[in-house]
Amino acid sequence: MEMNQYLDMFVEESKEHIQAINDHLLELENAPESIDIVNEIFRSAHTLKGMAATMGFEDMTTLTHEMENVLDQVRNHKLVVNSDMMDVIFRCVDLLEGMLYSIAGGGDGREDVSAVVAQLHAILNGETVVQAAPKVLPEDSAAANPEAAPDVEASAASRLHAFDQFEITVLDQSVQAGHQAYWIKTSVRDDCVLKAARAYMVYDNLESLGEVIKTTPSVQDLEEERFEKSFEIVLITRESQEKIESTVLNVSEIEGVEVELIDIHLYKADHLREAKPQAQAKPAAGTKQAGAKPADADKSAPKKAAAGKTIRVDIERLDVLMNLFSELVIDRGRLEQLAHELNKSALTETVEHMSRISGDLQSIILTMRMVPVEQVFNRFPRMVRDLAKELNKKINLEIIGAETELDRTVIDEIGDPLVHLLRNSLDHGVEPADRRRMAGKPEEGLVQLKAYHSGNHVFIEVKDDGAGINREKVLAKALDKGVVTEQQAQSLTNKQIDELLFASGLSTADKISDISGRGVGLDVVKTKIESLGGSVSVDSNPGVGTTFLIQLPLTLSIISAMLVQVEDEKYAVPLSSIIETAVFSPDQIMHAHRQDVIDFRGRVVPLVSLKSLFSIPDNGIAKEEDISVVIVRKGDKMAGLVVDSFIGQQEIVLKSLGKYLTNVFAVSGATILGDGQVALIIDCNALIK
Repeated sequence: MEMNQYLDMFVEESKEHIQAINDHLLELENAPESIDIVNEIFRSAHTLKGMAATMGFEDMTTLTHEMENVLDQVRNHKLVVNSDMMDVIFRCVDLLEGMLYSIAGGGDGREDVSAVVAQLHAILNGETVVQAAPKVLPEDSAAANPEAAPDVEASAASRLHAFDQFEITVLDQSVQAGHQAYWIKTSVRDDCVLKAARAYMVYDNLESLGEVIKTTPSVQDLEEERFEKSFEIVLITRESQEKIESTVLNVSEIEGVEVELIDIHLYKADHLREAKPQAQAKPAAGTKQAGAKPADADKSAPKKAAAGKTIRVDIERLDVLMNLFSELVIDRGRLEQLAHELNKSALTETVEHMSRISGDLQSIILTMRMVPVEQVFNRFPRMVRDLAKELNKKINLEIIGAETELDRTVIDEIGDPLVHLLRNSLDHGVEPADRRRMAGKPEEGLVQLKAYHSGNHVFIEVKDDGAGINREKVLAKALDKGVVTEQQAQSLTNKQIDELLFASGLSTADKISDISGRGVGLDVVKTKIESLGGSVSVDSNPGVGTTFLIQLPLTLSIISAMLVQVEDEKYAVPLSSIIETAVFSPDQIMHAHRQDVIDFRGRVVPLVSLKSLFSIPDNGIAKEEDISVVIVRKGDKMAGLVVDSFIGQQEIVLKSLGKYLTNVFAVSGATILGDGQVALIIDCNALIK
């Protein structure tokens, strides 16, 4: 039986063990004398070694074995935990994580572990740990040792082993037709917030030059950001190498690009010869399964006791289940409408019962998709630890509400925005120890990451007890960048000045930092959160601290909405955006700044006519004099949507508009109603500036 069928299980369990090692290492750093914590780390490393050996990943096996040796000496009181040892073991975890990402992406999990293994040996021998030198790039090593310079053509040929026969044929025919084939490796910057977006831009730009025949990782993995710092593309084109390089580098947040010409003739001779050893490399049928762990693996953590009551389900299966149920929701709406029209008691009772049952089924399916935000929060303690050391600051990260659950789709998207907000808090929020002492604060700064439910939303707070936002500097930068005018600046409240941080390109940093710059990328964070149907706001108190508040919907698939009628068309307004529905008489409509407004509980609220906005033709039917308005909000701002009538509240299925209708203003999707009509879903965030 081949090992491939166990690969998913291996990846998932390895992620758990690596996360457990990370968590316990952070605990060990605060309690270096605790042998119990060392034993937990040892057990996770031992289990990981056994699984890696079973699957044939030699570099991972070697590294975990050497880690075991050091940890074994510590738990037997022959070595004492110190800062150097912790740094080396953390480096080991980073390498293990990199190998696992490689394996999950279809790679071989190979990594040069010689330097860190040498450091582990030095620890065992009681020697001074020498930090690993920076990796020498192939170009540098070739210059230093011409005899050892790699053959560029040979390296290009080795990459071709990942091609199947069809791709080889395509390459060969393209070259014969006068095209060139290039291997292109693109690296994004470490501080890039949305790597998937940058990868898409590179892919799209290269596609305009020719034809992309292969990407590593796959296009789907690129879209879902399942890659680390770099990705590879094979392009067939008539353009020059210089043109390709400049096209890639024109995309912002790209660190570098390597472009290499592929000589297809080199591969033809090697293809059959290389295929045989690769086939022989597969594990034998009787090899021990990855799931059959060593005996002490079960002791790795108390929570494993309940593992028998859970099963792993691929998220794609849950997506299929959700899509099928979405169709049921549409049919349920149709049946409810038919029952109402026919007015048959037996039919009405049956439909009502089916609605209750399907409502319960909907709750169960949505619950199955819910996962705790702990999956995202778990990686932050290690990140904060490393950044605090780099910044020479004392920072305590407090996590509250990690058990709060969110839809898996939302969970996958919020990681990068949270990373950016945390890095900003660490770098520019929390002051250095000397400045905190002068301000009468404790030397150790506090950064709080908090999640909690409220209604149909989840709120996530990123809060620090730092210096707060320097509003004078923010306003000066906003004026300099043309974000606001002098006249507007005079009437801005403190809250509005704080919100200027989300303006595109606004930064208050005195110098560019590799870690962050308050304002750099916050517009991207806001755009990302709003694309998930959420919102982000900031509140700051100078000298006391800053709080970023993110509001997110529980799920993105089935939402509650208010259906409204405008002429002959129907629209859906998400209930999460609605404050109230109201009817106003014509004499209550006022005019200000060339716009119709209303007085809503003491606040001036602008009116937006959906008929004018979407250029809806008049159906010729006389309308009521009174004006129906849906009051919606975005953070602290409000607007009134003018409609003809309210149809009522309904559960709707959110459907994408597809590839051909992208970036449609003020429309976030569509839904199919019970009578078969399509209703567009209003994006209230786009309507409120």
